[in-house]
Parts: sequence; C-alpha cells; structure tokens
Amino acid sequence: MPPTITPMDTTMGATVTDIDLANLDETEWRMVEDAFHEHAMLLFPQQNLTDEAQINFALRFGEMELLRGDPEAKAVNISNQKADGSVMQPGEHGYNTLRGNEGWHTDSSYMPLAAKASVLSAQVVPSSGGETAVADMRDAYDKLDQEMKDRIADLSAYHSLYQSQAKIGVTVKTGAGYGFHTKGAPLRPLVYTHPVTGRKSLFIGRHAYRIPGMDDAEAKELLDGLLEFACQPPRTYYHAWRPGDVMMWDNRCTLHAARPYDYSEPRVMRHTRIAGEPANDLVATARDEAASGFEPSSSNL
Repeated sequence: MPPTITPMDTTMGATVTDIDLANLDETEWRMVEDAFHEHAMLLFPQQNLTDEAQINFALRFGEMELLRGDPEAKAVNISNQKADGSVMQPGEHGYNTLRGNEGWHTDSSYMPLAAKASVLSAQVVPSSGGETAVADMRDAYDKLDQEMKDRIADLSAYHSLYQSQAKIGVTVKTGAGYGFHTKGAPLRPLVYTHPVTGRKSLFIGRHAYRIPGMDDAEAKELLDGLLEFACQPPRTYYHAWRPGDVMMWDNRCTLHAARPYDYSEPRVMRHTRIAGEPANDLVATARDEAASGFEPSSSNL
C-alpha cells in the first residue's frame, strides 16, 4: 500500500500515513520529498522513531547542523526536563531558551547558514498545551497587496538571537553562544525565493530586527505588522502532540512557535535540523568577541 498524503485544512501542510519513516523505499522517499516541497510541512503520526532512525531520515534532506565542536550529526532534546528528572526553573538558561521558542521564528536565521528544514518528534508531552504552531509564509506573501510587495521587494533585515531574547527580557552574553550580533549579524532579504518551487515567501520572524536605510522605529513597525498579518488563519496549524508523532517543516517558507504549557510538567521533544544550502542560505557575518552582554534598548526592540 503506498503512503496516503492528506492535505490539511490550511494553506499548507499534509498528514502522511501508511508509511514507516525508518524503512523508506526509494518510491516512498520520493513521495515524501515531493510532498515536502508542495506542502512545506508534513505530519507523520505515531512513528516512534529511535534517535538513529530520526537522524537517518533527516539526512535524506541534506547535511545536518552540527553541534559546536562535535563532528557527528546528532539529535538534540528540546526539553524542560533535566538529567536528574527534575524540571527547569525560571531564570535557568535552558528555561529562557524554551520561552524564547514561543515566539514565531525560523531556525538558525541568526547564523551564517540558515536552516533548510527541521524534524521534531514527541517523546514526553504535558497533559495540556505545548502544541507546535506552524505558519505559511508563502501564502502570507501571496496575500500582500501590490503596494506592500513593491515596498519590501528590495528590503533586507538583520537577524540576531541576542535581540530576540532581549525582547523577552533575557540578556545573552556576547560570545557565550551564537556570537553574531554586534560585529556582523546575518542580513537576509524579506522576500525569499524557494530554490525548488520558485515560490516567493516572507522571511521574517522574531529574530529579524533592523532594516538598513530605515529608521529603527519604522523598521520595527513594518516587521511587526508583517508578522501579525502573516501568522493568521488559514495560514496556521497548531499540532497537539502525542508521543511518537513526527513533524517536519521547511524553514525557508514557514515560521513556527512552541505554545505555552505548565512548566512544572515535563515536555521532551527530539529535534534534528537540516542545514541550508550555501548557494541560497549562506550570508556573510562576523563573529563577536566574547566580551560584554547585549543590552536591550528601544532601538533594538
């Protein structure tokens, strides 16, 4: 029986059933790849993948992002549960990262090489909340009026993890993590043309914060307005997780966000991130020196 691909009742996304991601044959793989390009987000219910199987599935789409200093591709747990079984508390570094993920974003846009795709699987889920939301930036661009399309056609925005965390009151020490902000944050066009489909989409999100040649207040108003417009039905999908579910999305033409939940309950998600293609997704940057922290100000926020 071939896989069943059922489009969702949104402008993107499809549910794929009758398939075993750990044992794809070539025909099934081509169906998945084509569906990924067509729908931008795919849901595979109840796959129950092992670490190795999820890594191997991700590697079909390209090279994986590597952890700093680690030459091997690995899956990463995105979780509020610590090694001893307790949950993180407000103020802890990992807790702040999780709360930041609740803002609409695309993965690694603040790095020299932005991400191509992400694969997320549910290991432990809370009793309520903790959904993952995805928004279609292709349809968002399509639905802009011509005046706005003309306005943003040649504009680019800087992307920085430091300023996006500052928006939620968290100061990231320069050089302590992803050190691209003060000396050379990635500058990315607001309109992205997909290298496979040729469709245009908005490339925005919480990491985007400053537009060259534009007053910071005006840039903030424009970026906030585009984000508000883009992340609305019927362009959005919210997935209520069950353990074993697998979801993947195209970071080049979608945004995603984690939804809040009771942080006294554990939530464990396994994440594998596929690196972008240098010809399309690599931009010039300069690494900051490990020195002072990034201090939020009105012009940054």
